[in-house]
Amino acid sequence: MSHVDRIFLIGPMGAGKSTIGRRLAEQLGLSFVDLDAALEARTGVDIPRIFDIEGEAGFRRREADLLAELTEQPRICLATGGGAVLNETSQLNLSARGVVIYLRARVDTQLARTRQSDRPLLQGNDPRGRLEALLTERGPIYEALADITIDTEDGNPDRLARLLAERVQDTGLTDNG
Repeated sequence: MSHVDRIFLIGPMGAGKSTIGRRLAEQLGLSFVDLDAALEARTGVDIPRIFDIEGEAGFRRREADLLAELTEQPRICLATGGGAVLNETSQLNLSARGVVIYLRARVDTQLARTRQSDRPLLQGNDPRGRLEALLTERGPIYEALADITIDTEDGNPDRLARLLAERVQDTGLTDNG
């Protein structure tokens, strides 16, 4: 199966997957889908509520099921949640079905970008420690899955989307039309 028209964005929370993904999809003429937003639309409740009711395990099951479905859609730029890569089947679906782009961000950047959020994994007294632990756990998975890696530190989503569009086209991994 060809995967030239599917782009999957992975990386930690606050890396810019949704913001950059929207612009990248526009540049490449793809539909943009945010996995978390799609999950909220499907369930009718927000992510924190899913965590409250079903715990992280229940959330991850729902996330993996929806990711399996969405990674089969043509002409899509999919922004995944930071932990979507923890599921082995999801890892296989991402790597086999499209171009995987790792948006990398330092913990300081993540903290600044997520400080006003209600993200379940950041609730508690030590969000910095939590982000560091998550990056230690997930960073090697992001690196291993990525076809393209880019740092998002400068925070200019338009410039980063243009750069990624060029890199995707230069790799020959997409046909853009």
